[in-house]
Amino acid sequence: MSAIIQPTTLLLIILAGYLFKRTRLFGPLDYRVLQTAEFNLVLPGAIIYSFATNPHHISLLAISAFSLMAALLPALAIFLTSRHRPVSDRAFLMLNGSGFNVGCFCFPMLQSLLGPAALIPAAMFDIGNSVMVAAGTNVIMQTLLHIEPGKTLTQQHAGAAPTLPYTRPVDRDARRLRRRALRRNVARGFLTSPSFDTYMLMVLLTLIDFKLPAWTATVAQPFASANAFCSMLMVGMLTELPRDSHDVKAVLTVIGWRLPCSLIFAAAAWFLLPFDPLMREAVALCCLAPTAMFSTMFTDKVLGNARLAGFTLSLTAIIAIVMMMGFHFLVGI
Repeated sequence: MSAIIQPTTLLLIILAGYLFKRTRLFGPLDYRVLQTAEFNLVLPGAIIYSFATNPHHISLLAISAFSLMAALLPALAIFLTSRHRPVSDRAFLMLNGSGFNVGCFCFPMLQSLLGPAALIPAAMFDIGNSVMVAAGTNVIMQTLLHIEPGKTLTQQHAGAAPTLPYTRPVDRDARRLRRRALRRNVARGFLTSPSFDTYMLMVLLTLIDFKLPAWTATVAQPFASANAFCSMLMVGMLTELPRDSHDVKAVLTVIGWRLPCSLIFAAAAWFLLPFDPLMREAVALCCLAPTAMFSTMFTDKVLGNARLAGFTLSLTAIIAIVMMMGFHFLVGI
């Protein structure tokens, strides 16, 4: 029963945020307040709490490497197969077609399905996943599509071309300055993500076998408790139904990419990873997760269309609940 109640509660929180917005209890841009709190305070606190309360062995970094590939390869595949689509479509697909919602969605789901022990492989999975969703996918997308950071595509006058205009510098000094600007953009994308920085700090502490003091868990516990509620309420606040057939097609294309990729990586986790069945199932279930919370933020910054990303997250969350429960009952752990 708890396996059904927990995901249903998450969906009800999304519905509450949506209804509060429709009844104007929330303003149209109020979601950005929760967005700021979630990504800069709540989620980093939840990460610290996970590492402070569960042992994380170095050997489990293999799960992090697996999740890094699972989040990276679909983004590259989407880029290579969408060469004839407008840059706005390619950006939306790359940001929403890859990566997983682990910290905000999988943690409560896995705890209800498998118990607290499943949070250890889930946290290790989210390390590699976070490299991409918290910064990597956005940096790769901006670099490959020649999108200038800090401006929406509308502000950059994007048209129907597959990338923004770009002229390769011919002068040696100009190329050097271009490479320096690229490195600065990449570094800024990673280092300005509190969640990514928190994960990297936790990995470093794991590598040197440093144990977080007990008071750390006490301080971080309120943030971990608020994580699922804040993130799902935020999704409901920014969710909006598709406006036209183009939006419907964009969402269906994202689902068309995510479903087969999720199933392939879930099967690979179950059959190939060298861990016990509970850990392998936890990783497989993470592969079935919906779109990442960060996708809504980056879609907002690049396209100014967080609402469509929020609808995509809500829809893929419903699909993920069905798939995760079906996989759990299928393998019978």
